[in-house]
Amino acid sequence: MKKGNTIFFANKPKVRSYAAICGSKEREGVAGRYADVALADDMYGESTYEKAECKMLSNAVSLAVEKGGLTDGEVDALLSGDLLTQIISASFAARDFQFPYLGLYSACSTMSEGMLLAAALVDGGYAKNCVAATGSHFASAERQYRYPLELGCTRPPQSQWTVTGAGACVVSSQSGAVRIVNATLGRVRDWGVTDVNNMGAAMAPAAADTVIRHFKDTDAQPEDYDLIITGDLGALGSRIFKDLLWEKGYDPSRHVDCGEMIYKVVEDEFQGGSGAGCSAVMMNSYFFSKMQAGLYKRVLFAATGALLSTVSSGQGESIPCISHAVELEAGYDG
Repeated sequence: MKKGNTIFFANKPKVRSYAAICGSKEREGVAGRYADVALADDMYGESTYEKAECKMLSNAVSLAVEKGGLTDGEVDALLSGDLLTQIISASFAARDFQFPYLGLYSACSTMSEGMLLAAALVDGGYAKNCVAATGSHFASAERQYRYPLELGCTRPPQSQWTVTGAGACVVSSQSGAVRIVNATLGRVRDWGVTDVNNMGAAMAPAAADTVIRHFKDTDAQPEDYDLIITGDLGALGSRIFKDLLWEKGYDPSRHVDCGEMIYKVVEDEFQGGSGAGCSAVMMNSYFFSKMQAGLYKRVLFAATGALLSTVSSGQGESIPCISHAVELEAGYDG
């Protein structure tokens, strides 16, 4: 069933298993205590940052499939993407598996988009088990979107730190402690922000737009959720998001942001974390673990993505953004 921009899943697909790998900086914070693998070296034994990013993503997928007690032959599709040109990390990682692959690009909202599409495939009976996955690497993203790392450029106070990490979950028609109830498709929002360092201000309107439409489509209120999780708005973007909800009459007190939470001391990281790996790591380590333990029963997860490129930024374009929301409920294992 569909109402407005929200899909209601009749069969409530389950999150069968999940896995996350985080980098050396991320291991110092909450992600390091819950991730399956916390790296001491962000090169991950590879010769380039891009190869390290690909390896993290491939291993996160393998871990999620293994933890779900599945073989490659039991996985119907991998839905994945990343931030690099032509989603090379996801596409190259897909070489390691025998199951079909659907490449996605939704920037930092790729995790929630992948979960949404995986749930639709499973709910519709087209698949039994799908893997949704994404990741990012600080060094590969920084030199693609901003400056050569060797320049050692000073970071402005509105900037965020791209998370080094990857996460994956198996969305299944079978058992799982968390189920996907519904999902709201995002719309592209562009409020004219041109500063490529100010991702939070660019993405906050898209997150607010999707979350508010979700409330209307589902007849829900913020207090109906234990948490309303955004992907990587950071400290500044989170405050803008809260202001936008207040303006529409919604209480934002249940809101938390993966970018604000992932690092040990936000003040040292300016606005906090960003990148496709930010929400992927936090959801597939900390949040799913807490839901499986029964601490959180009902959660709305709305990852956020800035759909820019080096070409568009060089031409003076503003930054179009998007957010997809997935509603999750815990306490189910059948």
